[in-house]
Amino acid sequence: QVQLVESGGGLVQPGGSLRLSCVASGRIFAINVMGWYRQAPGKQRELVAAITFDGNTNYADSVKGRFTISRDNAKNTVYLQMNSLKPQDTAVYYCNKVPAYSDYWGQGTQVTVSS
Repeated sequence: QVQLVESGGGLVQPGGSLRLSCVASGRIFAINVMGWYRQAPGKQRELVAAITFDGNTNYADSVKGRFTISRDNAKNTVYLQMNSLKPQDTAVYYCNKVPAYSDYWGQGTQVTVSS
């Protein structure tokens, strides 16, 4: 049974930073591209960052230069460092493999950027 557990969200002012973590259980983590997705109210879920097993990364244009995805394969953990946060970054953030698999969605972690 694969389980993904996200944490690290919260309320932050514009321009602030947060670091999200996703701990994965099961063999999927070692062989798949992992990604961070987000879903804002009234919008579809979107992929914002992805990382391969050996560390190659890719970002959505909306977060490029502000967000950094990384992973620790020994800890089965993927991170998302978010800097220079904007109100439009407000969303529930999820991790999943890329492409996403519906059975792997976790609860997500809420990020709210507001003054």
